[in-house]
Amino acid sequence: MDNIINIGIPSKGRLRKDVLKIFKKKKLKLVSERGERDLIGSIKSTTNVKILYLHAREIIERLGDNSLDIGFSGFDLLKESEINTQKKIKVNKKLSFGKADLVVAIPDPWIDVQTIADLEEIAFEFRDKKKKRLRVATKYPNLTKEFLFSKGVTQFRLVESLGATESYPFTGSAELITDISSTGETLKANNLRVLKDGEILKSQACIFTSKKNSKKRGLRKLIKLLSK
Repeated sequence: MDNIINIGIPSKGRLRKDVLKIFKKKKLKLVSERGERDLIGSIKSTTNVKILYLHAREIIERLGDNSLDIGFSGFDLLKESEINTQKKIKVNKKLSFGKADLVVAIPDPWIDVQTIADLEEIAFEFRDKKKKRLRVATKYPNLTKEFLFSKGVTQFRLVESLGATESYPFTGSAELITDISSTGETLKANNLRVLKDGEILKSQACIFTSKKNSKKRGLRKLIKLLSK
């Protein structure tokens, strides 16, 4: 079992499609007993590779606990994970797809708010006049908190987003959001706009490896092939 190379591939969405194209291009045929819905697969004519189709966030966690050797996921998800997890993962290659920015976005009607400094003012106003904290809906609590604190915005409360984050300001669940955006179209369509200095992180898809398992037999060769 020690010689099995475990590869994590996102189980759905655009990322999955783009990752599968890499395997196709390298003439590595992925097979699963139960077809597309299967969560476990292998590479045809190789005996030592196991493919696991997982949520992109779980891929990062499992690289961190060394139960995956190679994983395809987003740079944003690596940076959102615990520092301890990040230390155990190596970025082998940044890929040309999955490009998106993690940004701070506010409702269009907030015309007086253009920058993070304006946001800080509003946050204090909220605290003093409304006796409550500005709520920020996000799926990226760690990166959001770190970014806002670093910019001097401290009077806010994070609201964990479980679905379409961009809907939160309009359902009364939060005042603003941080979200991953590739074109900005979804934000625009939801009457949100990005603050002028509201970019938290640039992200893209990457090939990651578990540092601890980097000596596994055949691993280097496989990474080289996938990274070419």
